[in-house]
Amino acid sequence: MGFPLRQWLANLGWTQSLLPFIDLLLVLILTYMVLIIIGERRTLWMVRGLILLMLASALSNAIGLQLLSFVLEKLVIGSAVAMAFMLQSEFRRLLEQLGRGEILQLLRSTEEAIPKPDSVIDEIVDAVKELSQNRTGALIVLETSRPIDERDFSVPGVRINAEVSKEMLQTIFQTATLLHDGAVLIRGSRIIAAGVILPLSERSASRQLGTRHRAAMGITERVENCLCVVVSEETGSISLAERGILNRPLTSSKLRELLTDRFSQSSDREPVAPQLRTLGRQLRDRVKSVLPRKSRVSSSASRRHNDSKAKRS
Repeated sequence: MGFPLRQWLANLGWTQSLLPFIDLLLVLILTYMVLIIIGERRTLWMVRGLILLMLASALSNAIGLQLLSFVLEKLVIGSAVAMAFMLQSEFRRLLEQLGRGEILQLLRSTEEAIPKPDSVIDEIVDAVKELSQNRTGALIVLETSRPIDERDFSVPGVRINAEVSKEMLQTIFQTATLLHDGAVLIRGSRIIAAGVILPLSERSASRQLGTRHRAAMGITERVENCLCVVVSEETGSISLAERGILNRPLTSSKLRELLTDRFSQSSDREPVAPQLRTLGRQLRDRVKSVLPRKSRVSSSASRRHNDSKAKRS
């Protein structure tokens, strides 16, 4: 397969010396895809660190520092494996889209979920406070950045698409309703779905924790860009799950403080998307401008060669 590709590049006028630039361009595109998939500044620092390690390993190998190159190569492999565990959902999304052939979608950054204003947080906290006092069980999933893939849920639930309000949340979780057993998904200032069945955590947990708490731990283990508020039906206690860890018990004022703090950090997310889009556009335009130029050069050279042959004959 390599020979026809090399022959095709040679016909376009590409020389052997330009192949390293093609190699570099493909690596840049792959890096661009990974950065778009991840999108969080704190995680991007890890990606940049891995890229620096890879560059240092390549440089030391080129210079001939064999021992340093060996150490850096093993460090790169270990770091890549560690990041694969820490970024399971992002890598799963990358592999799924590659498998479906959705390569162009990987080059587009996803839209950020709108940070929740104080009024929306107040509605959520007021509803949780009332549910806690009445010992009505509740499970609320809050997106913190890009939308959650519905395939991360065991059952997606029933679409609602209603404005967030204390009354709506209290009504959904009343035991007389058909949707009270599942979770509510909130995106921005809207209730997207109710009756959502979440995957349960596989971690060993305290016997005091019921199915709702294990579901909150499960979804935040599987999806990093979400929080999950739990109200216990037995005790009325309030919990907040993040990255598989439960913060409990909480007062309503403490819950408001934590939610306000989490969503105020939205400025730290997806800071590179506009720059990456601009970079991707510039690379695409540059490639489009170079390829026709190479084709024209190749065709003119071919014409001159044919003309010279005709004159000799």
